[in-house]
Amino acid sequence: MIPIPWITRRVSAPLLLGGLMALGISAGEVHLTVMDGSTRQLMPARIHLRDAAGKPQRAGASPFWHDHFVCDGRATLELPAGGYSFEMERGPEFAQAKGSFYAVENATTNITVTLNRIANLAAEGWWSGETHVHRATRNAELLMRAEDLNVAQFITWWNKSNPWTNAPLPTPLPVKFDGNRFYHHLAGEDERDGGALLYLGLSEPLDITSGERHFPSSLVFAKRARARGATWLDAEKPFWWDFPLWLAHDVADTVGIANNHMHRGGVLDSEAWGRPRDKAVYPGPQGNGRYTQDIYYRALNCGLRMPPSAGSASGVLPNPLGYNRAYVQVEGELTYEKWREGLKAGRSFVSNGPLLRCRANGEFSGQVFRSGPALEIRLEGKLDSRDPIAIVELVQNGQAERIRLPHRFTAHESGWFLVRAITDVTNTFRFASTAPWYVEIGGRPMKPGADSAQFFVDWSRERIAKLNSLTELNTAQKAELLQPWREAETFWAGKR
Repeated sequence: MIPIPWITRRVSAPLLLGGLMALGISAGEVHLTVMDGSTRQLMPARIHLRDAAGKPQRAGASPFWHDHFVCDGRATLELPAGGYSFEMERGPEFAQAKGSFYAVENATTNITVTLNRIANLAAEGWWSGETHVHRATRNAELLMRAEDLNVAQFITWWNKSNPWTNAPLPTPLPVKFDGNRFYHHLAGEDERDGGALLYLGLSEPLDITSGERHFPSSLVFAKRARARGATWLDAEKPFWWDFPLWLAHDVADTVGIANNHMHRGGVLDSEAWGRPRDKAVYPGPQGNGRYTQDIYYRALNCGLRMPPSAGSASGVLPNPLGYNRAYVQVEGELTYEKWREGLKAGRSFVSNGPLLRCRANGEFSGQVFRSGPALEIRLEGKLDSRDPIAIVELVQNGQAERIRLPHRFTAHESGWFLVRAITDVTNTFRFASTAPWYVEIGGRPMKPGADSAQFFVDWSRERIAKLNSLTELNTAQKAELLQPWREAETFWAGKR
């Protein structure tokens, strides 16, 4: 693990101001230039520029969202006189640059900022991507370059909206550019009372426009997609009400534990229309993130093997594209198919900041270890981060233990383990987590944990009661909704 003081020193980035900081413009121009610190070449980046009152500034037609814009390495702005501050970033593999200047009327200023790498994960075979983008696809390539993102799923149809109904389907799918970047713009989202299920990698949209708030069940569309050959459905968050339903009926391939409730400047401190957390158990800005992971751990404790995913919902929530991302280990040349299958196989880690690359006994996550009475495991890893790291933990069968890498431990029973790193950022949950490794002692898979199974039994019963109480549904609709939930309850009860 990299010492924290070294990280702190490394992230300080040089700032060169053309002329003096006292120079600026009102009716004139400000020219911003972003350069790669090692090559001194222009580099696409994201810029958060604010005036003295904290108001975000735009740069002409450059793609803007919430509090930032992206550029290809150069941006021109007209600014009234006054003080300005900025932050420039390019995904988590580059240091952040901060600066300020004072704009003076009728003057021109040139600002050049260099961004330095803190890690190069592609050189190690790790490639970044995310599952949940709501930005305009016409800006996809610039957005991905500015965030140094390799794979992205653009949501272009959801609920009542399907722009492809009377339009030709986009080709090719996915779009490849820069040699190693891919975006797929036929991803879809069914987001209703039970939560959000993402449909990824389809060749054509699924018609879900008949869906109302409660009816039909999200399971109806999911099974329809499966029947048409869909191989990648993502449970966008594990606290959505329908999460136990999706697991029991085997329609979710990945689950978003680095999700859009965690964003760059804070956190959504509720579970929206999902199953609410107990804030006494999960308090504060980190509560939602820890609740998210604990639900995921309970699913793993029931013997399910599901890798994590990551999505930012940029274009709906405040996040930049790729703020929550997954890194997938790919052997040889990157392709969209290799990245997708690597994520589904769990050769990955998810993050919204720290860069955590680990091996257990030389194997990447997703590996199933089979052993006799016990298994000695050596964990090795690399960790880089712009933010100081508060703790690195081994999570084994749901129990967390503080460790330092490298680390040795012995598995005496079948189960799973993963490694996570949590930063000391206090206004959000900024972390990284590997996907799980699995252990089968004596050739036997994990025996489901009764407490975790009961957790989902109780959840299923709570959901059944809630649906049964709905006055806007008729008897037949309730019966159709409740049947798969009763099957889910039986599924979880069978794991106690």
